[in-house]
Amino acid sequence: MVRSAYPEEGRCLLAGTGLVDEVRSGFPEPSRAIDTVLSYVIGVSTTEAAWLTTVARSGETEAALFARLMPSAREAAAGHAHLADSYNVATEALGPVAIRDTKFAYGLEVVLDGLAMRLPR
Repeated sequence: MVRSAYPEEGRCLLAGTGLVDEVRSGFPEPSRAIDTVLSYVIGVSTTEAAWLTTVARSGETEAALFARLMPSAREAAAGHAHLADSYNVATEALGPVAIRDTKFAYGLEVVLDGLAMRLPR
């Protein structure tokens, strides 16, 4: 499922979770914090939409395109240990949707952890 790339929808989503009220009540710069989260969500959504457009145009399934491209990606990363390690994880076992969801959740967690460090103690 493609996440929305519409800022207003993102704002509604955040409002529905109660995050906006929580941020406003104790955060030193609430609008910047919300904008940061929305920027992350919109950026990931845009990238995901572009990828899914590429998949659709390829005429292949996402899993088939992913499997076809991975050997080239691994070869390109071979000389760079920090990149090669990420490609050596058994990503094919997860499937493309699970990989996207896992990456999204991780990135959002990092953004929220960074914002949490700015909360007054």
